[in-house]
Amino acid sequence: MGGTNRFMVAALEEARKAADRDEVPIGAVIVLDGEIIARAGNMTRQNNDVTAHAEIAAIRYACEALGQERLAGADLYVTLEPCTMCAAAISFARIRRLYYGAQDPKGGAVESGVRFFNQPTCHHAPDVYSGIAETDAGQILTDFFHAKRG
Repeated sequence: MGGTNRFMVAALEEARKAADRDEVPIGAVIVLDGEIIARAGNMTRQNNDVTAHAEIAAIRYACEALGQERLAGADLYVTLEPCTMCAAAISFARIRRLYYGAQDPKGGAVESGVRFFNQPTCHHAPDVYSGIAETDAGQILTDFFHAKRG
């Protein structure tokens, strides 16, 4: 993982922890002023909550830590391209920059699918940077699903 951004490394750690809990291995961290203020992995099975995606959990934790509903100036690092639900949460939270690893042609909504941030109804679009540690992020998912099917 030489040269991989340290914040994406932390998101990958959260993805691995999610896999250890038998969750789809997606991890996210929120960074403000160069410091991680929140981190989470998927928790949909653990919480019996379809909205407990890594991005939304991290947004909830960051808002709680800061005592506010929006995260202007914060950056989100996530291992997989966000879905429509998470893209909307990212927009509503006013996340400044989104960095993600692997693309999700089936469920993604940033550069795949509905391209949420390009819609005229989207009130705030973060700067988007994709392909960060893409190989590592994709491999974690591939290994998880191969183990499930194997």
